[in-house]
Amino acid sequence: MPTATSSSESSPGVPPGIAPGEIPPDGKPVTKLDTNALSSEYPRTVWTQGDGKTVGVIAQEGGCGKASASVLEQSATLVKIELVETLPLDKQACTMDIRFPPLTVQLAEPLGERTVALTSRQEQK
Repeated sequence: MPTATSSSESSPGVPPGIAPGEIPPDGKPVTKLDTNALSSEYPRTVWTQGDGKTVGVIAQEGGCGKASASVLEQSATLVKIELVETLPLDKQACTMDIRFPPLTVQLAEPLGERTVALTSRQEQK
C-alpha cells in the first residue's frame, strides 16, 4: 500500500501538502466553498467560530501589503467574501516574504449550509 511522504522541511503537525498558514486556528472547517475566482496559489481555508456568525479565512499578503476581508453578499444559499491585499502607493523597499494572516468577518445569520465564495484582489492606497 503506498504511503504519502512529506518533505523533512514540513512543520510538525501540519498535514502533507498544507502550508502552515492554511490550517484553521480554532473552529469548524467550512467545506462548501467556491474558490474558482482565486488564483491557484491562494489559500483555501475557511472556518466558522462560535455560533456560526463569525467566519474565518486565511488571507495572503506579502512585503508591504496588508490583507483585509469583507462580506460582499449574503443570501439564503451563498456568502461572498472578498479578500483584499492593500499595497502602499509610494514606492518603498519591502521584504519578499509571503504571510498568511487569519482574518474574520461577521455575518447577519449563522453560515449553516450556505456556500462560501471567495474572491481576491489587490489595491493601492
